[in-house]
Amino acid sequence: MSSQPAPVTFEHLPDGLGIGVARPRLTWRLPQGAVVQDAYEIELDRAGVLHRTGRTDHADQILVPWPGEPLDSRERVGVRVRVWVDGAADPTGWSEPATVEAGLLDAADWSAVPVGAAWHEEPGTDRRPARVRRSFTLDAPVLRARLYVTAHGVYEAEINGRRVGDDILSPGWTVYGERLRYRTYDVTEHLVPGANTVGAWLGDGWYRGHIGFDGGYRDLYGTDQSLLAQLEVTLTDGTTAVVATDGSWQAAPGPILFSGLYEGETFDARLHDTAWSIPQPGGEESESWTPVATRTRDPHTLIAPKGAPVRRTQELSPTAITPKGDGRHVLDFGQNLVGRLRITADGPAGTTITLRHAEVLQDGELATRPLRGATSTDTYVLDGSGEQTWEPRFTLHGFRYAEVSGWPGELTAEDVTARVYHTDMTRTGWFECSDPMVNRLHENVVWSMRGNFVDIPTDCPQRDERLGWTGDIQVFAPTASFLYDCAGMLDSWLDDVAAEQLPDGTIPWYVPVIPGGPQWTPIQPGAAWGDVATLTPWVLYQRFGDLELLRRHFPMGRAWVDLMDRLAGESRLWDTGHQLGDWLDPIAPPDDPAGARTDRYLVATAYFAHSARHLQWSARELGYTDVAAQYGRLADEVTRAFRARYVRPDGRMTSDAPTAYSVALVFGLLDDDQQRRRAGDRLAELVLQDDARIATGFVGTPLICDALTDTGHLDVAYRLLTQTECPSWLYTVSMGATTIWERWDSLLPDGTLNSGGMTSFNHYALGAVADWMHRVVAGLDLASPGYRTLRFRPRPGGGITWAKARHDTPYGRAAISWELTSTGMTAEVTVPDGCQGGVELPGHAPLTVGPGRHRLDTRDLERAAA
Repeated sequence: MSSQPAPVTFEHLPDGLGIGVARPRLTWRLPQGAVVQDAYEIELDRAGVLHRTGRTDHADQILVPWPGEPLDSRERVGVRVRVWVDGAADPTGWSEPATVEAGLLDAADWSAVPVGAAWHEEPGTDRRPARVRRSFTLDAPVLRARLYVTAHGVYEAEINGRRVGDDILSPGWTVYGERLRYRTYDVTEHLVPGANTVGAWLGDGWYRGHIGFDGGYRDLYGTDQSLLAQLEVTLTDGTTAVVATDGSWQAAPGPILFSGLYEGETFDARLHDTAWSIPQPGGEESESWTPVATRTRDPHTLIAPKGAPVRRTQELSPTAITPKGDGRHVLDFGQNLVGRLRITADGPAGTTITLRHAEVLQDGELATRPLRGATSTDTYVLDGSGEQTWEPRFTLHGFRYAEVSGWPGELTAEDVTARVYHTDMTRTGWFECSDPMVNRLHENVVWSMRGNFVDIPTDCPQRDERLGWTGDIQVFAPTASFLYDCAGMLDSWLDDVAAEQLPDGTIPWYVPVIPGGPQWTPIQPGAAWGDVATLTPWVLYQRFGDLELLRRHFPMGRAWVDLMDRLAGESRLWDTGHQLGDWLDPIAPPDDPAGARTDRYLVATAYFAHSARHLQWSARELGYTDVAAQYGRLADEVTRAFRARYVRPDGRMTSDAPTAYSVALVFGLLDDDQQRRRAGDRLAELVLQDDARIATGFVGTPLICDALTDTGHLDVAYRLLTQTECPSWLYTVSMGATTIWERWDSLLPDGTLNSGGMTSFNHYALGAVADWMHRVVAGLDLASPGYRTLRFRPRPGGGITWAKARHDTPYGRAAISWELTSTGMTAEVTVPDGCQGGVELPGHAPLTVGPGRHRLDTRDLERAAA
């Protein structure tokens, strides 16, 4: 056993710098080999003054309450923990110290105001971005320096010619009027005694850029493009200096002529002064730099992040370069991704290189129709000074293929790199099995999550949309929370969902809300989409063990269920209003994606019951006994009404369709075992009638494999998983997909594009089946919140002879690996320290195992049972 716990972490953040809460919760992992934690002691080091809690008899080690006085703004505290484990009389050694540092917790801490270009800009047009800067002098060496920064728009900061941070598109997209994130950077090493310059590139981003479908919109949050920054420096002589954005800053047009999230970026290197953020000799300023205009921002709306920013996480070289014979080259990167191209080129001044992007090819050319209004084109103009390396700053594209035109000389694979960007969450989940096509499907799910977790959980990353659709993440959250530690990111986004919730309880179709044409504006309540308010906080609580997250979002979920209650009335049937139903059922025509086999009001009432039940469970976990009873009664009433309306006396559903049976079974809406058996049998019959081709959309697809599995039709679930004919999961793989598609037939069997206006090749919702793959194929599941207890129950089928999965739970690594043998099955399971696991191999009684690695063989279990 190691002698100490792992270092403490804070909230759901990758580090403790700039934390936005005064009482950050603490998490630690036990020493290796520990079976159970009996007690803990926490030490806080506040500027050399130690505070220790003394022995606290408790098994909690996840999100433990802050044990001391709340943090003050900017305060740094060292934190250590030691634990008593396995009945030992003495504690372990102290963990290595971790440091938490508060950001600016009070609105009064801010002296900065937004600043930007003062020249005239015409609203609603393409505007050339500005750069802003200020020079200043420090009279002594720097002890510590922090830059607190945000923007109306997006920014990249520099100090003395050096980039600050490695995040992009900060501060991200929130409901800006109520919540604008700022980030905290340690810039101690950027500063020197004497002359210094701080500045920033600015871009429109979501704030005033062109966003949205049906032609899109500009200036949705304001017409100004502004930086709000506060540099606070502590010098070795004990003095401090504050350089905040105010009227003393200057602005100038930069070499970026235009930048848009959808359109791409144009950069003219001939206009780039590479020394713009370096102190000028003699303090002289160029005539192009003019005084800034100052704007306003309520500092009460400034918030610290709850999760990681968007960063580069990978680089890919082209796998093929195809010259087109007319100066163009088409590049294949072998993977549909979200990011940008970085190029290295050398040519005469004025040489213009154009980069276009697309997810698929048609007849050897970029298929850009699915992008709709997103032109996805970047342009770089060389200055003739020699070899230059460039990539855009304030745009992202979804693409596998790129067209390069205007290249000076021979284009090689070393000249162009695709750089992958997404919210820099920690990977926590992996899956693999004996079927290579199923493995590729799982990889496609991972890549689609990466491409669509770009500050918010979007539907697609390439066309003129990229919105935070509530229904998509509602069905995908279980898969997402296995694959990545997305708790902080989704918690923050749920804060925006609450901010956008209408007074009557309506949850918007997508968040943040922007205009969306007559189908989406004005906002109407819709089942499966609005249920993100109840179901997603519950998933996050289950997966990450964060009860306070559940508590904070409970009022939002309650308001949503109360709205459904009012809309349904005494009948308890939600059978009115605009519903999307089982969106993108394979039979849905291209121009009517809601045209499904299943009655959309059956779906709505089912979700009403399901959300009411989850609200009951949430209230019970939170200790709201009377509230839990209230919503338990409501869930029972809706369930009875559902059966009376939608289940016929012979046990069939009024919508004799797979999604109808799936929601009834998985949501627990049927009366008894006999009714469940009939429903499961009919569901299996329907699936087999169509030779196990998919017949479900966004609602039914995440549920159908569980519905079949739980009613004794595991073999049929595997038939669905391994089907390769269209529509199916593996059909997309057989067609070369490297991400999950929006439609089952986004690419038709003849290789042509689906004619619908919604034809994305990177849409994670239908990849929600990966959660079933983790829990059933591999057999790794939780049995209590946070995976404190685990369930290992592999259920082989579909010709798969081995599978394995691992997941980094809040307590540590959990894993399973199993293989079929001539005499049964062998399995190896790993239980995190301080946890327990229940193992149930096929045909054998469950057994309980403690922390560590355990190898099991069904032959041994048979002998032990004999």
